[in-house]
Amino acid sequence: MLGSVTHRLETAVSALTVSQDPDQNWDDLVRYWEEMEWPEGSKVEIIEGIITVSPAPAFRHNVIAARIQRRLYSVIPEDWEIFQTLAIAVPSRLGMLIPDLVVTPVPERLGAESHIPAALAELVVEVTSRSNAGHDRVSKPAAYATAGIPLYLLVDPWAPGGPTATLYGEPKGEVYRTLSAVKFGDPVKLPEPFDLTIDTGEFPVD
Repeated sequence: MLGSVTHRLETAVSALTVSQDPDQNWDDLVRYWEEMEWPEGSKVEIIEGIITVSPAPAFRHNVIAARIQRRLYSVIPEDWEIFQTLAIAVPSRLGMLIPDLVVTPVPERLGAESHIPAALAELVVEVTSRSNAGHDRVSKPAAYATAGIPLYLLVDPWAPGGPTATLYGEPKGEVYRTLSAVKFGDPVKLPEPFDLTIDTGEFPVD
């Protein structure tokens, strides 16, 4: 059975912390994540074994994701799709993550699962929010690299030195190599199989 659950509040983020007792396993954690009734409109993820409930993102956040999605649709194959609410599983990192965008081929046979293995993704995109930017900068890239996702695009309006976009690739273990890092206003180039230049000057800023 799932271990005891305690509540903790972080800045603008409500998290449920699952104790690491000997009886807890990945299947129990996922079952709890699937079956619990969570606040409507929130994004519920498992990040390093912690079930984290994030509020709905701001309008600016959604505009950035939508503009990236629009550009990606112009270059992906017909049998690939882009999802904004798809959970991807990284059991080795106790992670059930919902990137702002997931680009993945669609298999011919679709199961009834609420998530897919993260290794199926070709690209994930995260747009940081003020309240949980640390996850997008540290915890999530470690999980995405562990899963072997080839490319990770981090759009960070809340970066300490000003808004940035960073493209990571060539995962090895828990670590990516930085392929490109630009400030808003400069282009970021996604390599093959996308071969796409994204103009970060299209992203809204305060």
